[in-house]
Amino acid sequence: MLLHIPDILSREQITRMRSALDAADWTDGRETVGAQGARVKRNQQLPDASPLRQQLGHLVLAALAKHPLYHAATLPLRTLPPRFNRYEGGGHYGMHVDGAVMALPVDTGQLRSDVSCTLFLSEPDEYDGGELIVNDTYGEHEIKLPAGDMIIYPSSSLHRVAPVTRGIRVASFFWVQSLVRDDNRRRLLFELDTSIQALTRSGADADVLLQLTGIYHNLLRQWAET
Repeated sequence: MLLHIPDILSREQITRMRSALDAADWTDGRETVGAQGARVKRNQQLPDASPLRQQLGHLVLAALAKHPLYHAATLPLRTLPPRFNRYEGGGHYGMHVDGAVMALPVDTGQLRSDVSCTLFLSEPDEYDGGELIVNDTYGEHEIKLPAGDMIIYPSSSLHRVAPVTRGIRVASFFWVQSLVRDDNRRRLLFELDTSIQALTRSGADADVLLQLTGIYHNLLRQWAET
């Protein structure tokens, strides 16, 4: 499921983050990927051990915790702490697929990457190029969102970041292990959940809502992995 989730961050949060990131010490993004990724990756990244990465990552996770649409779409079980990257001067990331299993920090285990998340921190008119391009069964999708908005997509998708030919593209990115591994099942649950919410707002019959809610939870109970 490819889904645009708006307004993760407020304007004030974006301004504070960008001010800190503009003054940060960045490192070569190839240091954080394997040999295959290093051949196609040309960007900068905050070092994993950077205190700023940890501080800003906490802010992103706190914002996500208040966003019901994000939780309905991802059904998060584990989340890799957010990272931050920067593209300029032709920087790009060629076609690749994200690693299937990733180490969580401080020897706390591993995460299976089910959902990939990119949170845009630059406005679209601040840079040329830099589109996130995701391939799926329906073709290529080019994504370039307002600052504070996020795109989520299956981690199994082939994707790339087009070269940035003007300005600077800054973003946060991270991965989620979902309670529901299968993307099609997550989509069905998301569509059922949003339909229940819409019916609730419309004042639909309470017995019908109760029945639909029961179906949702029974499907989640059947499909969830913990």
